Amino acid sequence: MTDSRSDSPMRIALTSYRSKPHCGGQGVYLRHLSAALVDLGHTVEVFSGPPYPELDPRVGLTHVPSLDLFAEPNPWRIPHLREFKTLTDVQEFAIMCTAGFPEPRTFSRRVAPLLAARRDEFDVVHDNQTLGYGLLDVPQAGLPLVGTIHHPITADLRLELAEAPWRKRLTLRRWYGFLAMQARVARKIPLIVSPSQNSVDDSVRDFGLSPSQFEVVPIGVDVDLFRPRGERVPGRIVVMASADVPLKGLSVLLRAVAALPRSVDVELVAVTKPTPGGPTEKLVAELGLATRVRFVNGLSNDEVAELMASAEIAVVPSLYEGFSLPAVEAMASGTPLIASDVASLPEVVGRDGTSGLLVAPGDVRGFADAIVALLDDSQRRAAMSEAARRRAVEKFSWAATAEATARVYRRAIDAHQRRKEYAAC
Repeated sequence: MTDSRSDSPMRIALTSYRSKPHCGGQGVYLRHLSAALVDLGHTVEVFSGPPYPELDPRVGLTHVPSLDLFAEPNPWRIPHLREFKTLTDVQEFAIMCTAGFPEPRTFSRRVAPLLAARRDEFDVVHDNQTLGYGLLDVPQAGLPLVGTIHHPITADLRLELAEAPWRKRLTLRRWYGFLAMQARVARKIPLIVSPSQNSVDDSVRDFGLSPSQFEVVPIGVDVDLFRPRGERVPGRIVVMASADVPLKGLSVLLRAVAALPRSVDVELVAVTKPTPGGPTEKLVAELGLATRVRFVNGLSNDEVAELMASAEIAVVPSLYEGFSLPAVEAMASGTPLIASDVASLPEVVGRDGTSGLLVAPGDVRGFADAIVALLDDSQRRAAMSEAARRRAVEKFSWAATAEATARVYRRAIDAHQRRKEYAAC
């Protein structure tokens, strides 16, 4: 095993049960963290289930195939009999058939033997919030294990239950049935990385973890990609919602846009894919917003960055965030930001109002007033743009994220070695 001295290179395995390249934080986190770790001189290989991430060419990628039962354009599909090759495949399909989400559990069962077979090729394994039972075999195979909890998904469940009609609540609880497993597994991982103190506090409360398990390591932003790019489109507002779920607060922002005076000329561009015939599409029709709202998805990294830099205002109306990449991407783009005053967002944005405005979560009138106030004050937008860009560059970089994460790896390697020596006595 490689020397764990602070100047020695490490061989790192990063695992993630799914890694969408552009939508959602998992694929973005893997892409940038792995590249920044390579910049520091380490060797990195990603083990991922589908959808697979887009990675720096210097980073290895091992596909961990699954039945991929929720892939577009045919989610909840019924696999052909010839696709079932292992008991894990059968388990994956059976859990889906009972309205559960199987991927964290089944990915962990698939990836653990791959890592065990290559135990001599890695110094540490870092799991990106899979937290499946199979990962507990990794330390038994002789590899130190570090986890990441971006935020406990218990927050998602609470918010969806609050919005759901009673007849759907049993199905929702079944869908989130993997949470009990994640809590049990997390309690057995000695070192966990989390992007904010708020996420640490929530993980301690909801998963029964110890504060001593955690290191707070903020997520970075690519400040070369997300940057000011010249003229902005008058009245354009951008919101990034990785999923069409209540947690992202998109309905709050739609109602706020509907509450704006008709004299305020705005275009809301929402980077998300609404569920066909779902609540978001219905709300747009109900509020008469068809001419003021545009939905886009499937954008490349450059297209997302260009869109963010083209807006006069970015909004993060989430009801909960473990960190919020869209917030730091807006700040790096110099796009004046309005965000919910909830969870980790005040940690990211700051409370002094120079880098962004904070509004009470769910406050439709508050978001509408903040939008009008910024659109009416070009000098304030310019000052906020400069301050937000400066905060993003100084406080949130992938280089700093990688350096802090590497220090956690070294702690994990040293602790693992001490346990081995103690067991040998």
